[in-house]
Amino acid sequence: MQLLFLGTLALFVGVTVAVPAQEKRVHHKPDLSDHVHDDAHGYQYDHEAFLGKEEAKTFDQLSPEESKDRLGKIVDRIDTDKDGFISHAELHHWIKHRQRRYIEENVDKHWKEYDQNKDGKIGWIEYKNTTYGYYMDAEFDDVDDKETYKAMLTRDERRFKSADRDGDGVATREEFTAFLHPEEFDHMRDIVIQETIEDIDKNGDGKINLQEYIGDMFTPEDGENEPDWVTTEKKHFSEFRDMNKDGFLDANEVSHWILPGEVDHADNEARHLIHETDKNNDGHLSISEFMDKTDFIKVSTITDYGTLAEDHDEL
Repeated sequence: MQLLFLGTLALFVGVTVAVPAQEKRVHHKPDLSDHVHDDAHGYQYDHEAFLGKEEAKTFDQLSPEESKDRLGKIVDRIDTDKDGFISHAELHHWIKHRQRRYIEENVDKHWKEYDQNKDGKIGWIEYKNTTYGYYMDAEFDDVDDKETYKAMLTRDERRFKSADRDGDGVATREEFTAFLHPEEFDHMRDIVIQETIEDIDKNGDGKINLQEYIGDMFTPEDGENEPDWVTTEKKHFSEFRDMNKDGFLDANEVSHWILPGEVDHADNEARHLIHETDKNNDGHLSISEFMDKTDFIKVSTITDYGTLAEDHDEL
């Protein structure tokens, strides 16, 4: 159970260590593609945006006939209202779904271990017992820093209650996703901000001063010179982060820092795909319009994904 608990800790904090220190608190949406969006030099950006990066790595394996058959099956999945056409909203939803695939895979990974009674939901008691059960009877007395573990339990419960929108103490799959990845949900913004302030605010005044801000990113070794990026971050704190110039970051300023407003690239890509494939300019796509633009949409890659889609009903 201890290993499971430590794994849970890694789930919450592990995502912050793989990026430069000065960026670890900022939650950016994942890019739709690693390629430049330039149709004049190929459609790789569109392929990855439509399929997701991992699926787009596959290549032609099927005949043109098999490819078109698989493409039709994928179009049917995107066409959620089954009217025979793909609207901008449906394509937008699909691309965002592909963009969030890494999140859904993470939820899949943890779902079974927490859904102890196999009812398709995860109650707070199930999560608490699975994560902390080893320590509960002893009130964490076997742990060196039991106050930290108690704080983690309190923090988890607060986050779970925020994700549990209907307040029934049980998380649906969507609510559990919000619990594990609160930065992806608008109604969880306050929790993300609150947890960030609590992590950085060492003196407990509910705000972040410059020393705390830099201390979260950089702790110098004896005799170590301050890196240039730390000097830059100090300047950013004073000139940009601290908008009211009071020497602190409050909740609103932290929100602008860690949850910056961004362009909806999935929306832009949906509009772009429709513009390029909508021959009759009626604002939505028919299956025949998809088939007529196979070079643009990359049938061979999509059809390989179609094989995957048949094995994953949640897609």
